[in-house]
Amino acid sequence: MEDWAEVHRLFHREGRPKAAIARQLEMSRNTVERLLGLTEPPRYVRRSTGSQLDPFVERIAAMLATDPTVRATVIRERLRPLGYRGGITILKDHLTHVRPTFLAARAYQRTSYQPGEIGQVDWWHTGVQVPVGRGVSREAFGLVTTLPFSAAHAMTFTLARTVGDLRPALLGCLERLGGVPEKLVFDNDPSVVATGTGARARLHDEVTGLLGALRTKPVVLRPARPTSKGNAERTIGYAETSFLPLRDFASLEDLQGQHDEWATDIAHRRHIRRIGARVADRFVVERRFLGPLPDPLPDTDLHLEARAGKDAFVRVLGVDYSVPPAFVGRRIGVRVTPSTVRLSSEGSEIATHARSFVPADVVLAPAHGRAVRLAREARDRLAAGDVELPEVDLVRYDALVGALS
Repeated sequence: MEDWAEVHRLFHREGRPKAAIARQLEMSRNTVERLLGLTEPPRYVRRSTGSQLDPFVERIAAMLATDPTVRATVIRERLRPLGYRGGITILKDHLTHVRPTFLAARAYQRTSYQPGEIGQVDWWHTGVQVPVGRGVSREAFGLVTTLPFSAAHAMTFTLARTVGDLRPALLGCLERLGGVPEKLVFDNDPSVVATGTGARARLHDEVTGLLGALRTKPVVLRPARPTSKGNAERTIGYAETSFLPLRDFASLEDLQGQHDEWATDIAHRRHIRRIGARVADRFVVERRFLGPLPDPLPDTDLHLEARAGKDAFVRVLGVDYSVPPAFVGRRIGVRVTPSTVRLSSEGSEIATHARSFVPADVVLAPAHGRAVRLAREARDRLAAGDVELPEVDLVRYDALVGALS
């Protein structure tokens, strides 16, 4: 190190020629040139004698290729019969350096699927505001269901993302696809999962019942695993750049209609390099492998129960819906569909309203309004004593008593 420092001082600071430096320091000119070519002082590096792990590096790589998450203790157990006598620490140090490469390779490897094997389900925040009445607009959400084998997809649009909206939206997607795949992959979304994540997730009872009726198996992803539903993510990205631009939507139904037309005429006609074919052609093949939809279709309506208040209204999902005044104080059965709210008492339907998505809205049927007004006027007259009672003719009662005697 001293020679390196002296050579650089004489050459750079004092401007001495290389030959003069070589003579002064009694070294060859080649040595002077070599030291001047180093930006840092030369260091002595002890030659590696190898480690007990070196003969087993390829074996370890083969194990990691099969399972990148395998524990060090398991690898050591497999290496012992092969002659490994090293400790666990050196093995863990080696795995710390090589394991990330195998994990990344598994994350980005192309996954192939059989036709009808799997479908990926995801919510799409469209950012599209559609009118819902009374001058109010709400964001529309799209439930996306994709088939990775063919890259075919279907969407059903809603104005909310509750479990009550997921069920009819999912059935709508499967109806558009014309069948049911063997498995459906879901995010760990509150509209799907009640508690837990991944394999420990407990689905909402309503979702479990629907999937059971459809004869398909749910797969719930752990959080932050977008690569596991990459086909759905790509479909959403494609819709955002190809479907939404330069379009206006007058209603949720208009949005649904425009999308379904675009999916048939544009999205399913494109050629996908990943599958090496047009989506529509590949979809023709995959549809033969989809399970049939049950007949009749399962009930996806949301069933609730509420009590009618003194003002003759029932609150459902934050909106007040009117009932006939005669049902004030009674328990009311509520059946919610994507477009209607049906109210019943003791099994008989007493009112049907268009579903409102306006926050804190009040939905009043004209006939209920008139009945409430007449009932209020009658109560006011009774309280004021202004009630006319018709004169009762008792002759017919006398005749009836005589006939019985």
